Amino acid sequence: MTQHTPVNTNDILTEVRYEIRGELAHRAGELERMGYEIIQLNIGNPGLFGYRTPETMRLAMIENLAASEAYCHQKGIFPAREAVVMQQQDRGVMDVTADDVFIGNGVSELIDLALRAMLRQGDEVLVPSPDYPLWSAAVSLNRGNPVFYDCRPENGFQPDPDEIESRVTPRTRAIVLINPNNPTGAVYDKETLASIARMAEKHGLVIFSDEIYDAMLYEDAVHIPMATLVHDTLCVTFSGLSKIYRSCGYRVGWAVFSGERDHAQDYLHAMELLASLRLCANVPGQWAVQTALGGYQSIGDLVAPGGRLYESRQAVIDAVERSEYLEMTRPMGAMYAFPGMREPVRAAFDDQAFALELLEKKHVLVAPGSSFNVPYRHHFRMTTLPLPDVIQDVFGRIEQVLDSMDLG
Repeated sequence: MTQHTPVNTNDILTEVRYEIRGELAHRAGELERMGYEIIQLNIGNPGLFGYRTPETMRLAMIENLAASEAYCHQKGIFPAREAVVMQQQDRGVMDVTADDVFIGNGVSELIDLALRAMLRQGDEVLVPSPDYPLWSAAVSLNRGNPVFYDCRPENGFQPDPDEIESRVTPRTRAIVLINPNNPTGAVYDKETLASIARMAEKHGLVIFSDEIYDAMLYEDAVHIPMATLVHDTLCVTFSGLSKIYRSCGYRVGWAVFSGERDHAQDYLHAMELLASLRLCANVPGQWAVQTALGGYQSIGDLVAPGGRLYESRQAVIDAVERSEYLEMTRPMGAMYAFPGMREPVRAAFDDQAFALELLEKKHVLVAPGSSFNVPYRHHFRMTTLPLPDVIQDVFGRIEQVLDSMDLG
């Protein structure tokens, strides 16, 4: 038998973590193949929980399939980009045109392109902790160093502009904001965002603002588009169809470049070069953008009292309040909750061990809090997408697992 040399892997992958689809998810797949039904709460995937894309978006795709067979412009089809421009203008961002919009295969691809076009070996990017780990992974994959700034539980997971500025060095190139936040559901206030904008302008940092959950808000929460506050540096706003319009599989996202752009022309040319190398984004899905942004915003019904997202979130809040073990900062946006352990049992709790026990014994899959680049191990993230009765059942199983663990 031929002795084969092992196929090497890229060393840079040692710095990459994405445990949301990691070993626990693989084990969940094994259990499913054994015949067990797993309640998968590790990923915010609306289609898995019965949410449907608005019918008008599906029809827009079907009616334009004949126009979707050729490559389109590397930045995307004009009607989609122009619809994004109109949305930005409605929100008060007046200095953008269709040339400032890139359509991608989801926001994930655009995050990679935006960082690849910018970073050189050892450049630093400020990333929140907890973060959506795609951001820190993409920084590492593109030769940069993620530098985490703390959004502490005791502060409601809000960023501290002074603490962020203390982490700026001569190698810092950009700062990432995720608002509304994944995994915590925090929504940032205008004063905090304005302070971060002034800090970024002072140090010449690019602002990457991930706003994919921008209309998924509860109670009196208000989303402030970062681009409305940034004037003297470059701001890149990321959003898309996947969450607000319940169409993850369409893989349609966009990045909008606003603010001061004269000093960033080389960077914008690099973005276009990278977009050209991958030819174009998925064309059929782009035809749904204009209909989505210009049509009836059904997300408002879902997040209002009585709406499914609102009531499911409330079911999580109620279950945590009843728990002997759990506490939680009330999520004001997005589709996640980030419960943690109360002080008396916190020291004895390990998020990885709990998540594995919950999966093996109760067939519920959650993401350990440490998956989101935090220094503590007493939180876990779950999506709030299931129906309220499923959430009640899940928390019953969670309490049983916690009862069985030695947390004294």
